[in-house]
Amino acid sequence: MDAPVQKIAIYDMDRTITVRGTYAAFLVHMAVSLAPWRLVFLPIVGIVMLGYVLRRVTRARAKELNQALLIGSRVSRARIMPAVEAYADKVVAGNIRAGALTQIAQDRADGCRMLIASASYRLYVEPIAQRLGFDDVIATDHFTQGVDYIRARIAGENCYDVAKLRMIEDWMARAGITRTQAHIRAYSDHVTDAPMLGFADKGFAANPHKPLADLATQRGWPILHW
Repeated sequence: MDAPVQKIAIYDMDRTITVRGTYAAFLVHMAVSLAPWRLVFLPIVGIVMLGYVLRRVTRARAKELNQALLIGSRVSRARIMPAVEAYADKVVAGNIRAGALTQIAQDRADGCRMLIASASYRLYVEPIAQRLGFDDVIATDHFTQGVDYIRARIAGENCYDVAKLRMIEDWMARAGITRTQAHIRAYSDHVTDAPMLGFADKGFAANPHKPLADLATQRGWPILHW
């Protein structure tokens, strides 16, 4: 007897579910909440991001450096979690697209297993996902995931572009879901998620920037405006 098909809905988070990006705002929120004096490092953060734009610093390394500057290179998980939870509340209260909420509710009603796959840190993606009723999260992990402190170091890959698809495939393998057993819907606003959208049975360009809108037209992916 064939195994039942597992319906899965995969959502990118920043600018797909949210109106604005969450990463920079998270770092500033944490600095203001925990150590406002760290805001003096904002010009250096700008230099780090310029290095990324000029391809002198990798995206993952830029994230590690910015976290070290604005949160700290090693901080107590217990100390920072109240601020993390407060940030999740702030995002859900004022930075979620109404259309995304409607689609999330529809996918849940259709019996989908709900998954966020985000390049943002699991540290704050998980509490946001919990508030929105998601079942699972794939995100950029800290090296110290699961212990009582946070280090400004990424474990494994930054959950971005083709790495995001590899992490989705790894998650499916751990969950015991083969590709033939799954029917996948995927939503993203950005062209770097083309691997994920192409992997899905139904890929949707949600609030796409122009490069993704152009690619969606070529590939026949529906374009959604939330």
